[in-house]
Amino acid sequence: MKITDTSDLWWKTAVVYCLDVETFLDTNGDGVGDLRGLAQRIDYLAQLGVTCLWLMPFYPTPDRDDGYDVSDFYGIDPRLGDHGDFVEVIRTARDRGIRVIVDLVINHTSDRHPWFLAAKRSVSSPYRDYYVWRDDAPPKGQQNAVFPGQADGIWTKDEASGQWYQHSFYEHQPDLNIANPAVRDEIAKVIGFWLQLGVSGFRVDAVPFLLEVPRGAEIPDPHELLRDIRRFLQRRSSEAILLGEVNLPYAEQVDYFGGTDGDELTMQFDFVAMQALYLSLVRREPGPLVDALTARPVLGPEVQWANFLRNHDELTLDKLDDAERQEVFDALAPDERQRVFGRGITRRLPPMLDGDPRRIRMAYSLLFTLPGTPVLFYGEEIGMGENAEIEAREAVRTPMQWSSGRNGGFSDAAPSRLPARPPADGYAPEHVNVADQLDDRGSMLHFIRELASRYRVSPELGWGEFAVIVQPVDAVLVHSLTADVGRLVAVHNFAEVPATVTFRLAEEPEGTDLVGLLESERLTLGAKGEVVLEVPAYGYRWLRVARPGDGRIA
Repeated sequence: MKITDTSDLWWKTAVVYCLDVETFLDTNGDGVGDLRGLAQRIDYLAQLGVTCLWLMPFYPTPDRDDGYDVSDFYGIDPRLGDHGDFVEVIRTARDRGIRVIVDLVINHTSDRHPWFLAAKRSVSSPYRDYYVWRDDAPPKGQQNAVFPGQADGIWTKDEASGQWYQHSFYEHQPDLNIANPAVRDEIAKVIGFWLQLGVSGFRVDAVPFLLEVPRGAEIPDPHELLRDIRRFLQRRSSEAILLGEVNLPYAEQVDYFGGTDGDELTMQFDFVAMQALYLSLVRREPGPLVDALTARPVLGPEVQWANFLRNHDELTLDKLDDAERQEVFDALAPDERQRVFGRGITRRLPPMLDGDPRRIRMAYSLLFTLPGTPVLFYGEEIGMGENAEIEAREAVRTPMQWSSGRNGGFSDAAPSRLPARPPADGYAPEHVNVADQLDDRGSMLHFIRELASRYRVSPELGWGEFAVIVQPVDAVLVHSLTADVGRLVAVHNFAEVPATVTFRLAEEPEGTDLVGLLESERLTLGAKGEVVLEVPAYGYRWLRVARPGDGRIA
C-alpha cells in the first residue's frame, strides 16, 4: 500500500462515531434532539477526531422500537427537522472532513408504513407481496430469537384476511419480502435517494435477517441480492460503503463479505472479538482476545473489520459458551436487572469496570490498536454511564451530557419531555460532562482525542498484518501491526499489578528505535532486537518502529 491509498479506501483508517439525533442536542426546547443541534456540534466531533459519523434512524416512525420501526424510508422525522436541515448537516460535516453514513433498516417496516397498510386492506393489493404471509397457522410454541421474553414468536395473524404475516423482530415490524423484485427495486431507490443527498454509505441493520428468503421462493443464492445492492451502491457512488451488522461466527461472516476479497459488505462489526475482549477484561489476561483475533479469517485489502466496545443495543455475549457468559455476567452485571434476553448486559463500560480510570483507558487504548476501524458510541469519549432506572437496552440511550446544567445541557425542556432521563448517580451530568472535561487536559475526553489523533497518523493500524509478539507475562498483550508504510507495537497490561516485559524484534535492522506515540520516549533496540519495558498496572504503550532513514516524523 501507499499512503495515498488511504484516501481511496477511507473507511479502513476512519474513526466512526455513532449517535442518535434524538438524544444528542435539542435546540428548540421541545425535549427532543434535532438536526440543527447536531449541526452545532459538528466542530466538536471534528475536534474529537471523528472522520465518519453514523446516524441512527431519523426517519418518520411510530417510535415503538427507538426509530427502527420505519414508516417512510425517504422522510425525516418532523421532530428532528427536515431535509434542508439534513443536507446542512451533511454539508457542514463534509467541510470538516467528516463523512456521514446512515442506518439502512430494510429487513422490515413499521406496521404503519403505507405499504403494509395497503397490504392489509386487500389480498389483491400489489403491496401484499411486499411482505411474507402464510395461510396455515404456525407451529405452536414458536420462539422469537431476537427478543426472547419480549416478543412472542415470529408470526402474527391478520384477522381481516385470516393469513399470518412474518416478523423476525416485534409484531409491529412486518418483514419485507426480499424475494419480490419490486421490493428490491424499492431498496435500490432508497439507497439512491440518500446517496444523492450526500451520504457516504450505510450501516445495514441485521443483515442475516435481510437475506432470509421466504419458503417456496425460487432464489438459489440469497447473497446475490446483497451483491446486487453493493453493485448498485458502487455505480452511484464509488466511495460509499456498506457497514453490516452480522453477529455470526467468523466462517459465516466471510460469506457476508462475499468471500475474502469481498463483493458484498464492505465492513462488518467484529462481535466475536468484542465478546472475547470482555472475557479477557474479566480474567485480566488477553488469552481469549488473542484466540479470537488469530482466528479471524484473512481478508483482502478492500474489506475491513469494525471494532467496538459498546453500541446502542445490549452488550451481547451470545458467542461465549454458557460458563464464559456467566463468568462475565458475575463480574460485570452481578444484578439480574443489568442483564437482558439471557445473553446481554445493559450497562456502559465505565460502570462495568467500577469507574477505574486505568482499566477504562487501557480498554480504549486497546480498541484503537486492534486491527481494523474503531467505532465509538456517543458519550464514550467522556465516560458516560447508563441510567439503571431504565429497563433493558434503552438504559444506554440517554441524552448526551454537555454540561452540569439542567438536563445535562441537552435541552431546556422539562425533564418529563426528554426521550430519556440522564443517570442520577455518580455518572450524572454534574459529574460527567463535556464542558468540564474540555477544561481538564487530563480528562477522558482529551485522552480519546489523543487516541484518535494517533490512530489517524498510524495507517498500519487499519491496514497492517496482526501478529502477537511472544513475551513471558501472561497478563500482558504485546502485538504489532505491519504494513508497507510501517510498523506499530502495542503493549497492554490487563492486570492490576505492574509488569516487566521482555520481547525481541529480531527482524528489525540495527539502529531501529521504538518511539512512543502517547508519551515522549525513544527506546533503542538492544542486542538481537531486545526490548525491556516496565508497564504499570493496566498500563499501555503505543510504540512506532522507527527504522533508520524511514523519514516518518509523526
